[in-house]
Amino acid sequence: MDIQHVNVKLMVQNPEDADLEPLIPVFHRWIQDQECEELLLDVADYRHVPAGPGVVLIGHEANYSVDNADNRLGVRYNRKALLDGNLQDRLEQAVRAAIGACQRLEDDSTLNGSIRFNRREMEMFINDRLLAPNSNRTREALEPEIRALCQRLFGGAEYFLGHGESDPRKLFSVSISTEKAFKPNELLENLLV
Repeated sequence: MDIQHVNVKLMVQNPEDADLEPLIPVFHRWIQDQECEELLLDVADYRHVPAGPGVVLIGHEANYSVDNADNRLGVRYNRKALLDGNLQDRLEQAVRAAIGACQRLEDDSTLNGSIRFNRREMEMFINDRLLAPNSNRTREALEPEIRALCQRLFGGAEYFLGHGESDPRKLFSVSISTEKAFKPNELLENLLV
């Protein structure tokens, strides 16, 4: 499978306490300073949409957002442009980008620690229903690659994979959880090994 459009979402620790309004100037600063690998273009505010995309940092190759899809608040990386390399490279790139965004948000002094991540849970989506339909066949094809990435990401620590609904109208998704709480920099270092 030539999977390209990988999304990764890391969950916010205390979603009821999170205020998304301060993200708007933070994301504008990311554009001005070109904080990410991708070309960043604009910010869209969808906080008024229930269980929606929240605040979106729109880029040419990818979008970053703090979204509330499925009533689960988290930082989401949405790869849109094609990427060289194999499937493992593409999965790793999306995870690295999402974790890097989380780390920048946690470290941003203007947010006063209002956005923190639970460090134990993430979701991975494939945003291509034609190539990767939400089916057992897709799960069987992708699970070995996702497991190989998780082994590296969590440094051999125990992790658990769960699979989303089998509704063909939904994106193929995998939930990943760990008993151990990992700091963003630990996860990024594990990927370098």
